[in-house]
Amino acid sequence: MDLIQSLPLFPLSDVVLLPGLSVPLFIFEPRYRQMTRDALAGSRQIGMVTVRPDSLELMAGDAPIFDIGCLGRIARAQERPDGTFQILLLGKSRIRILSEQEREEERLYRSAHVELLCDREARAEQEIEAEQQARSTLLTLLERLVERSARDEDHARTFAGFARLAPAPLVNALTQSISFHPIERQQLLEADSITSRFEIMADLLRFRLAETGASEPGTRPLLN
Repeated sequence: MDLIQSLPLFPLSDVVLLPGLSVPLFIFEPRYRQMTRDALAGSRQIGMVTVRPDSLELMAGDAPIFDIGCLGRIARAQERPDGTFQILLLGKSRIRILSEQEREEERLYRSAHVELLCDREARAEQEIEAEQQARSTLLTLLERLVERSARDEDHARTFAGFARLAPAPLVNALTQSISFHPIERQQLLEADSITSRFEIMADLLRFRLAETGASEPGTRPLLN
């Protein structure tokens, strides 16, 4: 078990970082300006976590958060004259919060003891076949969605660009290209395998197709 004894936490309601992706952030609150300075002086690592949707009114304090988040590394940072920061955060690994740490008097931000999470890899023949089938289903749904959202001359090129991607880059590309709700992104983050992410994303695409009047049978309800 790989552990980080003390990782700064950055809870947000509208941004969910996934491994392999990056996100630009504007840091303006005093507690997170302090967090950014401390991270830049140390490992440059921050734990991005999502505030639970029924607790948004508590964000000024220590709002309840999901226990699965993403370890991010500050790739670029620029401090502005007013003390705020522009940073680019790269997603490195999924994490599970094991326990939050008591806050020292001088520390304004939250910090936690976390476990680094690894994806389950498809090893057995049956698991590999399941991943391939899930990918095929996802691409079929994606092609139908692209047909309804891209101009005719762009459809083939857009779909071909996605279809040639390997499994993990495919999930990341779709996550960046489709406007998913933060809770939908949280679902993808909590999935522990590529196959699970393919299946969740297929459900999300079925939902998008249903919105356009082209529903797919067998749709499962989305998690809240």
